[in-house]
Amino acid sequence: MAEAIIVAGWMDYEPGDRDTMLKALAELGRQTRAAEPGCLDYAMTADPDDERRIRVYERWVSQQALDEHFKAPHMKDFRSVSAGLTRVGVSLDVHTVAESRPMR
Repeated sequence: MAEAIIVAGWMDYEPGDRDTMLKALAELGRQTRAAEPGCLDYAMTADPDDERRIRVYERWVSQQALDEHFKAPHMKDFRSVSAGLTRVGVSLDVHTVAESRPMR
């Protein structure tokens, strides 16, 4: 089995753009989870302490699945919707996970 991939971090948007981006990300998440079997989790949430920040968490079965995500038709739609929004900061990391176990 391939090593799993986790994408985690944050993106900051102008306060007036954050809610619009969150709506676009919610729709992208629904489409991604429904259409991409390599997506195990896809969550973008508003940071309650920062009006600009969106927290990012994605989990994929493989790097190939993540690469295919960026080619998906719904990504083109998402890019069109989000093109005019102002991102003012970003910190996203891709983690390759060789092993996972339940936390007890």
